[in-house]
Amino acid sequence: MENNVVKKPRLEWLDALRGFTMILVVAHHVWGFGFGLMPKVSSSMQFLVMFRMPLFFFVSGFLAYKAGQMWNLKSLGTLLMKKIRVQTIPTIVFFLFGAAILGKQFMPTVLDWLSKPLKGGYWFTIVLLYMFIIYYLFCYLESKLRVKSWIPVTLLFVISLCLYETCYQPQHFPWAFGWKGKPSEFMDYSSFVQLFQYLPFFVFGNIVRRYWDQAQRLMDSRWFYPLIVVLVIFAALDSLKWHFLRLTWAIIPLTLARFILLIMVFMYFRHYHQYFTQRTVVGRTLQYIGRRTLDIYLIHYLFLPNLPTIGSFFDQYRHNFAIDTTISVLLALVVIGFSCVASNILRISPFFKKWLFGRG
Repeated sequence: MENNVVKKPRLEWLDALRGFTMILVVAHHVWGFGFGLMPKVSSSMQFLVMFRMPLFFFVSGFLAYKAGQMWNLKSLGTLLMKKIRVQTIPTIVFFLFGAAILGKQFMPTVLDWLSKPLKGGYWFTIVLLYMFIIYYLFCYLESKLRVKSWIPVTLLFVISLCLYETCYQPQHFPWAFGWKGKPSEFMDYSSFVQLFQYLPFFVFGNIVRRYWDQAQRLMDSRWFYPLIVVLVIFAALDSLKWHFLRLTWAIIPLTLARFILLIMVFMYFRHYHQYFTQRTVVGRTLQYIGRRTLDIYLIHYLFLPNLPTIGSFFDQYRHNFAIDTTISVLLALVVIGFSCVASNILRISPFFKKWLFGRG
């Protein structure tokens, strides 16, 4: 593939941020799958769940932008085929393996998972593939424009927000959360619901990377951070507790909280980047996890604990942020550790390293 891509040094704090987000993802699965609880029972998970997946897709969109990429049919085809291979083969393998290990009966479990948008947990790589296909096709079409402008990517962001909005309009759309009628089988089988729900964050991350210099100036301004802190306090409180805005309007504070919280976490890692380098234990650990996100995501379901007793305890003694977070994160780190060990064992084989984890 012919291109003029100039590889820049990796942003170590960004790898650490990916690792932090992966810990939140596994902690939430420990809470849900391991303890058998809904996020609303926890004082920490219902807050962290607001931005953990949006942040993951934001970082994916941020890293997807390559300023020097030359777009033509050959490069487009090469990128699409590579991404399809990396995303689909590992997902299919671990989806089937997970169904065999975790399900009571193999084929009924496979059919049940396929019929649901979350695919037994293995929806993420599928949806991320959709996003890359959309993004690569967009970049190819954008490259054909004679004048370079911010308008096309802004239009894509607006369209993604419109699709996102449909997920929260149960009176109009059969795939929306809270829909009372017959479900949309196509949306369930395809996992397009998750695509609609998270595409805006992917595009937003891409926009931040495209206009990185301007974004940094904004983040470094004296007024920006205080403003968003005030906004997120009211948005998060309304979304989690007050519920002043209801029905159609309730999505406004939730969406605002999601975007601002991911921005705040992003700014935190950027501001304290010196603590997330290879020279610190925390930095090395988070970067290692961040560079193994695909491995951990695919494997960690096999190591999730089954601890309904802890779930019963939290159901009875609710709303302690420190205890909720500590227990779920500590168990998440144990699960991640086992997942990394399993990943390293499989990576001994160059064949597995390439086809299961997209390396080599």
